Amino acid sequence: MLAVVAVLLAISVVRTLTGTEALTGSGVVGATLRLAVPIGLAGLSGLWSERAGVANLGIEGMMIIGTVCGAWAGYAYGVWAGVLAGVVGGVLAGLLHAVVTVTFGVDQVVCGVAVNILAVGVARFLCVVAFNGLPGAGATQSPPVRGTIGTISLPVLAGGWGTPDLLGRLEQTHWFLLADAGGILRGFLHDVSWFTVLAVALVLCSVLVLWHTAFGLRLRAAGEHPAAADSLGVPVQRMRYWAVLVSGGLAGLAGSYLVTVASNVYREGQTGGRGFIGLAAMIFGNWRPAGTVGGALLFGYADALQLRQSTAVHVLILLAAVLLWMAAIVGLRRRPRLSGVMALLGMTAFAVFQTTDAVPTQLVYATPYLATLLVLVTTAQRLRMPAYVGVPYRRGGA
Repeated sequence: MLAVVAVLLAISVVRTLTGTEALTGSGVVGATLRLAVPIGLAGLSGLWSERAGVANLGIEGMMIIGTVCGAWAGYAYGVWAGVLAGVVGGVLAGLLHAVVTVTFGVDQVVCGVAVNILAVGVARFLCVVAFNGLPGAGATQSPPVRGTIGTISLPVLAGGWGTPDLLGRLEQTHWFLLADAGGILRGFLHDVSWFTVLAVALVLCSVLVLWHTAFGLRLRAAGEHPAAADSLGVPVQRMRYWAVLVSGGLAGLAGSYLVTVASNVYREGQTGGRGFIGLAAMIFGNWRPAGTVGGALLFGYADALQLRQSTAVHVLILLAAVLLWMAAIVGLRRRPRLSGVMALLGMTAFAVFQTTDAVPTQLVYATPYLATLLVLVTTAQRLRMPAYVGVPYRRGGA
C-alpha cells in the first residue's frame, strides 16, 4: 500500500508540474481497464496451469480459438452465447495440450508452440467453413456479433442510475493528489463492462480456490513437488488436467472478450500477442493473481496513454525519473550502491526529458512493450516460479 501511495504521489507531482491531465484522467484509466482485461485473463490462465507444474505457452493459440468460436456463436445465437462458446473453444484447446503433455509427457514448451501454430490454421479453416459467403465476412473476418454486453456505473460516486457523479466533480477540480485519486477511482467505477465485472470475479475466485481450499492446495502441490504430493494421495495427473482445462477456458474467455467487447467482429491476428503479454504479466506478478492483475494494468496503462494522448508518453520519462529518485531515497540505507545507480538513472531520464520535446513515433507505439520488459528486468531477482514447472511427471519415476 505504501508503494501504491508513493506512485500516486509521484504521478500527481508530475501531472501538476507538466499539466498533463491524461496521466490520471478517468478516460485513460477506463481505457486501461478495458485493455487490461484480456491480458489479465491470459495471465490468470498461465497462472492456473503453471501452478500445477504445466508450462502453457499455447495461451495465444487458445485465445485465437476462443475468438473464432466466440464470433461464430455470437453471430448465430447472441453475444453471451459467444462468450460461452469462446470458453468451450479454449477448453478444447487446453484439453489437447493436457493430453499431449500430461498423458504422453511431450515437452511442454514444444507443445505450447505447436498449439499456437495449429490454432492459426484451425481458425482460418473454421472461418472458411462458418463465415464464407455471409455478408461482411470472409476467410479472415466474421460478420458482426448480435447484441452488446452492457456497462454499469456505481451510483453517487460515478454517476450511475442518474445519481450525482461525485468523483467526476472531484476530478474536474484539478486539486493536487485529491483530483488524481478521484480520476483514477472514477475510471474504475464509471461505465464498466459486465464482462470486466466477470473478470474481476474470476480473479477473486482464483485467489479463493487456489489459496483457501484443499483442492487448490493439492493443485499447487502438483507443481511444487509432485512426487511428495503423490505419496500423500494427491492425484497429480488429475490435478494437472484440471489446471490446464481451467487455463484453456480462461484463455478462450480472453479471446471472446476481443470479439464481444473490444470489437464486435473476429479478424485474423486479432489477439496481437496478448497471450504472451499475459505470460509476462504473470511472471511480473510472481505467479500470484494480484501481481498478475498489476502487470496487466501496467501494460494497459501504457497502451491507453499512447492511444488517447501520444504526447503524454514524453511525460512518462519525467515520471520514471521521479520514481527512480524515490526508490533511491528509500533504499539508501540498505543498498547504497543500488541507490546510487538508481539516482544516476533518474538524472539521465530527467536530462532526456529536458533536452527533448517529443518521443519518436516508433517508441510511442512500443511504449507498452518497453514498459513490460523494463518491469520484468527490474523485478527478476524477487521472482520464484513453481519448482516443477515444465517437468513431466510419471508415477514411480525419478
